Formats: sequence, structure tokens, C-alpha cells
Amino acid sequence: MGHLTIKHVRAFVLRGGGADYHDQADGHWIDDHISTPMSKYPEYRQSRRSFGINVLGTLVVEIEASDGTVGFAVTTGGEPAAYIVEKHLARFIEGARVTDIEKIWDQMYQSTLYYGRKGLVINTISGVDLALWDLLGKIRQEPVHQLLGGAVRDELQFYATGARPDLAQKMGFIGGKMPLHHGPSEGEEGLRKNLEALATMRERVGPDFWLMLDCWMSLDVNYATKLAIGAHEHGLKWIEEALSPDDYWGYAALRNNVPKGMLVTTGEHEATRWGFRMLLEMGCCDIIQPDVGWCGGLTELVKISALADAHNAMVVPHGSSVYSYHFVATRHNSPFAEFLMMAPKADEVVPMFHPQLLGEPVPVNGRMRLSALDKAGFGVDLNPDCHLHRPYNR
Repeated sequence: MGHLTIKHVRAFVLRGGGADYHDQADGHWIDDHISTPMSKYPEYRQSRRSFGINVLGTLVVEIEASDGTVGFAVTTGGEPAAYIVEKHLARFIEGARVTDIEKIWDQMYQSTLYYGRKGLVINTISGVDLALWDLLGKIRQEPVHQLLGGAVRDELQFYATGARPDLAQKMGFIGGKMPLHHGPSEGEEGLRKNLEALATMRERVGPDFWLMLDCWMSLDVNYATKLAIGAHEHGLKWIEEALSPDDYWGYAALRNNVPKGMLVTTGEHEATRWGFRMLLEMGCCDIIQPDVGWCGGLTELVKISALADAHNAMVVPHGSSVYSYHFVATRHNSPFAEFLMMAPKADEVVPMFHPQLLGEPVPVNGRMRLSALDKAGFGVDLNPDCHLHRPYNR
């Protein structure tokens, strides 16, 4: 093990679905009049693709060791991220030992501070980091959850994100999270429609099934407060990502404003331990929701989770398939996981990163046995039918 080094890193791009799960065809629930920060402009209200949510595409990072073993990972970032990998980050990866994950992460982060810190650059670092963990697992012939110290549970339980929590309930999920459809720019009528949709869904699922609202950074404190108060009688479990990721002060105020017992959650678009430190120390939320493909990778997620544990906060990663499942299995403060319903009508369970990954496990009756995660590394393969393009071949 000690003598194995990294021979090559390669960055590819892909289009359509998979890691960039917003890149879907017309008629998909994930693109149907969902409230966004751009909803204030009527011409960008109906479709998130209309304002460019899918312009980047998927980044695929492959890392090859000196013995020929290849680890890989997928995240968002597309061609700009591929440029960063090939033209900047490769110098810290190639020639390093396969076990130098912490050192490589630090060098990637410190060297990009002047133009990085969050967003695209951290997405890129995340993709490299996940590929390194996949490579190490394959070399050691161990699943990633064993590299992280071992599982604390034999089974994962899931809630479903999608347009039809009533169908998710029948599929065995513990709860359903719906996208919010109408933002502040649609006024009181939009607020009424939001609450009516929630009331209708509560009637369908009964009193005990979890219902949550994903607001996708689109509200202000006043609107979010009114929404939370109005939703309380319908048993809303949590209100998610209601405000801009940078409005820590607004989140702290919202958490004080919501009805007692309702949770405030956020963090999908937050990055690194420093961003999550702000959320936790300022009392912004009850659950943090880092995406392991966007927050800095698995190396950083471990640090974020430890920080949350010290603040008695739960960590429920944003849906990222096997990349978060292996992590959730190893953490006491991650009691359940998210599953994105990627079927266009949210009416069946399909692999989240299809068609890019082969062997991707999915919940069965809302559960997943740990044995589904027993293959080496993250346990998935790249689909050879997906056309990989390497835009910056060195």
C-alpha cells in the first residue's frame, strides 16, 4: 500500500441526467414551476432549465494508481470543473501516494482560495476527493463505509423527495418532501396555493407521515415565516432552504419565528467546515444538509459532521446516492437519508444517477440493507454506454 502512487488524473464531462439531475427532458416534476430565486422574473418562473440550472453538466473524475487500479466519482461542474482539474489540481494529485487524501485536499483548497472557497471550485475538489476515496477502497478491497470506521447500523431508512409524497408513502418511505411551487413574487394567491397543496397532500397521507417543503433558496424571512405558520396546522415537519445560503442572520431569525416543533433545515448549497460553522454557531437550523459532491467531498463532510455533532445537530446529506449512503451508515447523528425520486412522475423508484452509474443500489420499501453497500470503494461502475468527453487532454 505505501508504495502505490497516483499515476494519472483525468476529467471528463457528460450531458443529461445523472449527477446533474436537473438536466431532464420536458415534463419532469423536478422542472415544473418550482419556486427559485429567479421566480421574480415571470419569464424564468415555469422552468428551472430556462435560467440555466443545467448548463454545467456532469463532471467525471478518474484517478489511476501506479498498479492500474482506477477510482472515479461524478458530480456537477462540467467543462469549467474539468479545466480546473486538468490545469490546476492535477499537480497535487499525480505522484502523490494513494493514501495522501488529507494532504491532497488541503493543497487543492489552499491553492484555490484566491478564486475558490465555494461553488464551482469546491464542487470540483469534491469530485476529486470522492474519486480518491473510491480508489483507496478498491485498492484495499473494502467499501468506503469501512474506511470511515465502520457502520453503526445494519440498515438505512429514507425519506423521498419528489412531487408525490402520497406515492412515496406507499413505497415504504418514512416521509415525503415536496418542492414549493410559488414564491413571494406570486403574492398572497401563491401562498394560498402552496398551503392548499400541502393540505391536499396531508389529507392523502394521513396524520403521521412526514411532510416537508423544499423552498430552494427562494423566500425572504417574512414570507417563510408566514408559510411556516400557515403550514403548521398541516403538520409540516420541516421547512428547507427557505433563504439565500448567505443569509445566516435570516435563518437565525426564521428559526426563532417558526411554530414550536417545526424544524428549520438548510445547507444543500453551503460548503466547507467554515460555512457550516456559521450555520451551527449562529443557531440557523436544526438539521444541516451538506451535499457530499458540493461541500468539499467526503474528507470535508467528516469534519462538518463532527462539528454538527458537537452542536447536537443532525446531518442528513442532500441526495447524492452512494456517495452519501456510505457516510450515513457510519454516523449516529445521521439517522436517515434522502432519496431523490428521479422518475419523471415520481411514481417509481429508479437509480438516482441513472444512466451514468451501473450497480447503483436503491431503497426497497424505503430501506437499504448495509449489504447493498459491500462492494469495494463506492461499489458502482461507470456506464460504458455514456459518452465521456475529455475537453482538456494533457
